[in-house]
Amino acid sequence: MTQTPKSTPEPTLRRTPLHAAHLRAGARMVPFGGWDMPVQYAGLKAEHDAVRNSAGMFDVSHMGEFRVTGPGALAFLQGVTTNDVSKLRPGRAHYNWLPGEAGGLIDDIYIYMVAPDEYLLVVNAGNIDKDWAHLQKHLAGHDLTLSNESDQWALLAVQGPKTLELLQPFSDTDLAAKKKNAYFAAKLFGFDVMLARTGYTGEDGFEVFVGAAEAEALWDKLIAIGITPAGLGARDTLRLEAGFPLYGHEFSDTIHPLSSSYGWVVKDKEHLGRAHITAAPQQKLIGLKLERVPVREGYPVYADGVQVGTITSGSSSPTLGHPIAMALVDAAHAESESFEVEVRGKRHPATRMALPFYRGA
Repeated sequence: MTQTPKSTPEPTLRRTPLHAAHLRAGARMVPFGGWDMPVQYAGLKAEHDAVRNSAGMFDVSHMGEFRVTGPGALAFLQGVTTNDVSKLRPGRAHYNWLPGEAGGLIDDIYIYMVAPDEYLLVVNAGNIDKDWAHLQKHLAGHDLTLSNESDQWALLAVQGPKTLELLQPFSDTDLAAKKKNAYFAAKLFGFDVMLARTGYTGEDGFEVFVGAAEAEALWDKLIAIGITPAGLGARDTLRLEAGFPLYGHEFSDTIHPLSSSYGWVVKDKEHLGRAHITAAPQQKLIGLKLERVPVREGYPVYADGVQVGTITSGSSSPTLGHPIAMALVDAAHAESESFEVEVRGKRHPATRMALPFYRGA
């Protein structure tokens, strides 16, 4: 008797607190790291241009938030990260790495110092469970509490050159006085929020931490003052133009992080995986410019007729008007000027271009 194979049910996608707001705004939703996320609303180019020229906002509530509190918090974070957490002061934040014990990165993260002995970690959405397990593994001997607050927060990223002037009339805080990487409590449209002058677009802006239950009302008010909702598509083209690595593309648990130009994140201190992370990388991350044909992750890169690397991220650049890409290539070819990228069996010329491709004001 022949049995009909059972189909595997599709996994249920998680939703951010803004899911209903995205549907109202006409977003096209796509699966992303286990979440149902907006890829675009009016269109990728219009959303990209809004962030470059005015102000746009992204729902990044799928990111994870861990709070570390207690007298052992600093020593713990110093041991599991590469940057120097001791340099942070209350109300300041910095970019950091969670190194693997045997090479690569567990994740790249942001750390916000809330108060003495209290820190907030923001981690990549697809790495929440992995990061949590990794940190739990190394808690022994530290007097602290580690809590996962990911479901408590919604996180909005409001980005673009007009962000400050648009938000200021609706806040009780002098936003202009806050420098890059500031982290502070404020009111926005009467909501109690935490603001961080950080972002992932190459433009000025603020990331807004707000209670999940209040997120939709705040989102609607931001749209009402002229801030453009933007999806994952524009987020990717903006970060690519700005030369920002994305975990799973330019960083992973198998890619040497010093292949990138972010070596400044590794400070001279004892931490997990130090011997591996300070060894010389065999590859380098470079920027490539193409004339007409966009390229994607995984496409092979050639120099002098030999494959020397692979595209990690690529797209047409709305700002520059031509295709751009980042690629991991053999260190010996990292200074070459001319390359070729193979697209569907045909090789197309590419020129090395300094990162970032675009630098905001």
